[in-house]
Amino acid sequence: MSDSAALHAAPGKPSAPKVSKKGIWSWMLFDWAAQPYHTLLVTFIFAGYFAAEVAPDPVTGQTWWSAMLTISGLSLAVAAPILGAVADASGPRKPWIALFSLIAILGACYLWFARPGEVDNALLVLIAFGVMLFGIEFALVFANAVMPDLVPRDELGRLSGTGWALGYVGGVISLIIVLALMVEASPGSGATLVGVPPVAGLDEIPRGGERASGPFTVLWYVVFALPFFLFTPDVARKAKVDGAVVQGLRSLKTTIVKLPETPSLFAFMGSSMFYRDALNGLYTFGGIYARGVLEWSVTQLGVFGILAAITGALGAFFGGRLDDAKGPRFVIKLSIIVLIVVCIGIVTTNRSTLLMIPIEPAPGPFALPDIMFYICGALIGAAGGALQAASRTLMTDQAQDGKMTEAFGLYALSGKATSFLAPAMIGLFTLASGSQQVGLSALIIIFIAGLILLRWVREHGDDVPPPAERPSGHLN
Repeated sequence: MSDSAALHAAPGKPSAPKVSKKGIWSWMLFDWAAQPYHTLLVTFIFAGYFAAEVAPDPVTGQTWWSAMLTISGLSLAVAAPILGAVADASGPRKPWIALFSLIAILGACYLWFARPGEVDNALLVLIAFGVMLFGIEFALVFANAVMPDLVPRDELGRLSGTGWALGYVGGVISLIIVLALMVEASPGSGATLVGVPPVAGLDEIPRGGERASGPFTVLWYVVFALPFFLFTPDVARKAKVDGAVVQGLRSLKTTIVKLPETPSLFAFMGSSMFYRDALNGLYTFGGIYARGVLEWSVTQLGVFGILAAITGALGAFFGGRLDDAKGPRFVIKLSIIVLIVVCIGIVTTNRSTLLMIPIEPAPGPFALPDIMFYICGALIGAAGGALQAASRTLMTDQAQDGKMTEAFGLYALSGKATSFLAPAMIGLFTLASGSQQVGLSALIIIFIAGLILLRWVREHGDDVPPPAERPSGHLN
């Protein structure tokens, strides 16, 4: 298939001629359900707790965390396009989503056993976290593949952006609940951010609030993912799974072999490999960095997370509108540039330096370095939300007919094939320099690589025939 044809080939036909508003909103609610896995566990609550309290010291914790993310990312990169191709050949996506949801649930539940100072248990905690991450990422791969069957192409930007915005809102609300009701404002204080004792006697359990973030995330997910399974339509069964394996692998092999013949898809995979990896690195290590360099408390990290989530929701929502108006490629370029500037601001700021300018050290939470980091957090949220929403839209412009799940498997591959790169480079830079600031500077290089490759990516409307007809459901 030519690049132009691949760019605008329609996805598989929806199982019904029109998707109800309930089905569309239930799909968007899946982002709301899944977001706490990233907001609470990957980014703001559990990651920083593990590095600071479970590992022997923060630098060692950051190095161990990098290794875990590298291994889980490589596993996802290998398996995602294969299972995506198999799913396209067999048909329904919900059974796959249910399977990987169960894996994510089991992994998150084990995080309760991450007791402070128990270094001997750290390996099992890391394995459980990697299993959890593997499961939730795969569930999202298959859920993303449902998106193009819900609305016409000219509404995909709005749909994706609104979904991401709901995800961020869900993330911030879950974070507020954890900070207000579960986590002590400071260890041993017996009170949360709002001055009440942690619920269920969590203050009597060593770091009970941080450890309970795993089971809480599971409860949140089970409740809010249910409407997706009940109301969002799935595609019809095409083949038995055993025959679908051979058919899916054959299809995937053909797609990969012909990648050089589809330069837009090839360039998009390369570009997203880099910029999404760098963004994930910024999300993942931002909290660890703030605790180690700025000596932030869990409460300060929580406030930072709430700010980033609010601006992330706004960025995704308005970025989706900008996507429909200017195209997803424009939104992605603008977002990457903002994130590069943010990275420069972060790595040139610490307790005694602001943008490389020496300052008089002052305690937080509102000293100049803290304010600077809060501003950076707001920009990370806004640019990251717009970037991820627009990336989903741009991926649909690269997908071939009947291969949408395979395409999003490749999309996951593009986000994970080099997912070892950001954690590994941060880990190596940190280990070699003994500085968390030097370690995080690796992200600037990775963002620039993604920006350069984006120039060869085409989108809907780039001097090619109009796309084939899409389903008639609308987002209102």
